[in-house]
Amino acid sequence: MKVNHEPSTPVYWMLLEQEEWRLHLAATEAGLAYVGSQDKSFEEMEEAVSRRLPRAEWIRDEDKLRPYAAAISAYLRGETRGFDLPHDFRGTPFQLAVWRALCEVPYGQTLSYSDIAHRIGKPAAVRAVGAAIGANPALITVPCHRVIGKGGALTGYRGGLAMKTRLLALERGRADAGRERNPVHA
Repeated sequence: MKVNHEPSTPVYWMLLEQEEWRLHLAATEAGLAYVGSQDKSFEEMEEAVSRRLPRAEWIRDEDKLRPYAAAISAYLRGETRGFDLPHDFRGTPFQLAVWRALCEVPYGQTLSYSDIAHRIGKPAAVRAVGAAIGANPALITVPCHRVIGKGGALTGYRGGLAMKTRLLALERGRADAGRERNPVHA
């Protein structure tokens, strides 16, 4: 029997609740590792993070997550347009390139999957870009909600299309995202 002597990795987590937003956050000592949509459970966060950090030791600690929660809260209130937070992402080099490209999409603007593929120098890898975007561990802070279909259609989002619509509307200064018919072309 082989015994695994690798140390566990402390993963701190909290549930951020602000107005109608409810988000799970997780971070390691190195940085933010996960931001989950309001409809997802702790178990889904645990599963997503544990795929990348199999020796995770889960610790609920709002103090450790306070800087991340404050930054996300300020964004949700419309007080800030970006994030200067350390992240602890574990992914393939391709995924990391896609996630970096997402962080370069300006606030309030959208790009297509093929735009992202071109930005990372892989114009034929549109489907792989879509898969990497779907694997983005940190919604909002790595703004995958700013990626839309080539024709301008809202496409899949780990947080759900209603959340994507609300985030895009928030960035466009809309007061009521829930009533917006098509925030992409408004």
